[in-house]
Amino acid sequence: MKKITVENLIKEFSLKVVAGEGQLHKIITQSRVHRPGLEFVGHFDFFPTERVQILGKKEITYLHKLTKEERKVRIGNIVHYHPPCFIVTAGEEDLTYLTHHCVEQGIPLLVAKRSETTSEFITRLDAYLVKELAPEIAVHGVCMNVSGIGILIRGNSGVGKSETAHTLIRRGHRLVADDIVVLKKLSPRTILGTHDEKTKEFLALRSIGLLNVVRLYGRRAFQEETRIALDIHLTRWEKDALYNELDQKFHYTDYMGVKIPSIEIQLQPGRDVGGLIEAAANNWYLKQQGYSAAEEFMSRIKADIPE
Repeated sequence: MKKITVENLIKEFSLKVVAGEGQLHKIITQSRVHRPGLEFVGHFDFFPTERVQILGKKEITYLHKLTKEERKVRIGNIVHYHPPCFIVTAGEEDLTYLTHHCVEQGIPLLVAKRSETTSEFITRLDAYLVKELAPEIAVHGVCMNVSGIGILIRGNSGVGKSETAHTLIRRGHRLVADDIVVLKKLSPRTILGTHDEKTKEFLALRSIGLLNVVRLYGRRAFQEETRIALDIHLTRWEKDALYNELDQKFHYTDYMGVKIPSIEIQLQPGRDVGGLIEAAANNWYLKQQGYSAAEEFMSRIKADIPE
């Protein structure tokens, strides 16, 4: 199970530490946050204790209206479960009573500095947690963003993946990762492709060596991450094995339970592989819009067949 620490949140969102400075190593494993509401009135049947607890203006206003004894009971009931941390998004005024409980129980109490609504902050925090805690695998290949479409290029070592990527970069498309591609499962239908930090911005070309694509071709030649829409497998040319697929069947590659449309491109001297990948990306986009060239072709054929 992937995990991050409270300290990671503090650095990412520039949070102010009000209490629990010695507990910033606490682990966060849940990719969603929680706003305690029913818990303040004593309902704990479905309390997600392992989630980050967010206290916005609504929650803080409610606590301010309670008597000292009521606050002690309501807050005490929640801190008893030891959530990873509390984050207050409604300012840091009059939080003495909350600070006392967090210090007593060793729970980090943080305050958001940025001027934004609680809902906006939760949206940003949830997106960060989902990405950081997402299940991931590393695959051998190249990840590109071609005309806004994320493409994973795979194939045996030496088949020409990086050279193809270089051709695409020269045509204005963007490199995401070369050699090691990190795939993250963000949802049952979404795979995100990114780099492993060490290979960031680098492209390895045989006989040439390592290239820093940003230094060579500018910032627009590189992109941090992209949603994978197509899986393209480069293979050696096999005589009589290549044919035009006019049927409507889709081929897929499974990555962590997410099926990605897959295409095989056979290589031969003189073939414009970069151009074929551009065509595959544009054709995929048209299919997403509801158009299929194969379906239109078959409809024309059927129209010429006598009844």
